[in-house]
Amino acid sequence: MIFHPLEFGKSVEANEIEAFKSDTSGEKYIYLLGGTHGDEVEGVYVLKQLFEWIKSDHQLPEIPMITIPILNPDGYRAGSRVNSHAVDLNRNYPTENWSPQARKEKYNPGPEALSEPENKFLIKLFDKFPPAFVLSFHSWKPLLNYNGDCEDIAEFLSSYNDYEAVPDIGYPTPGSLGSFVPEKYNAGVLTFECPLLNDELSLKDIWEQNQDALKSLIKSDLLKKKLDA
Repeated sequence: MIFHPLEFGKSVEANEIEAFKSDTSGEKYIYLLGGTHGDEVEGVYVLKQLFEWIKSDHQLPEIPMITIPILNPDGYRAGSRVNSHAVDLNRNYPTENWSPQARKEKYNPGPEALSEPENKFLIKLFDKFPPAFVLSFHSWKPLLNYNGDCEDIAEFLSSYNDYEAVPDIGYPTPGSLGSFVPEKYNAGVLTFECPLLNDELSLKDIWEQNQDALKSLIKSDLLKKKLDA
């Protein structure tokens, strides 16, 4: 697939938030998103490898797609979960369940919903290029957390990598992307949780255990079904 850079966003520290659009346009788009939490390098790496493959394989089906490799560049440079306002971007979306209270300090939702420039940029993209499905890469433990209409995609990926597919991670996530996108755009969000690096698992290993699943998803009809829904 061929991609073109969109007008980049700006982080709190005015670092560029890169975004790329496929040559193919449509009424709705598939989103690939990484780096919401700057310290989750595993998810960033897996998305980078996937995106490079998508760009290099010109036999893939042409679908409308937007890729944001790192939403939180300030946090990524600092090795920090939060952005430079110490806000967890995945608790800052204007959802029905948004709350100013944080269960832990690292989940700081910000002074108000949608206070952060990184999320404002993402929603600006959503409004211009409406999402049909969002695949958001994170790092925690092998897990596929689906919200909205995407259980089929979670189960498809799980059939390759044996990650558990769940509709709930076991604790509240007010202001999360997984709550926001189904509410606002009636689209599914799959939070793809990669395992963490350890002495026996490298970034390359994490990609290799997931590349068949992700490549097969891109080649399948599942994404087209979301676009046509």
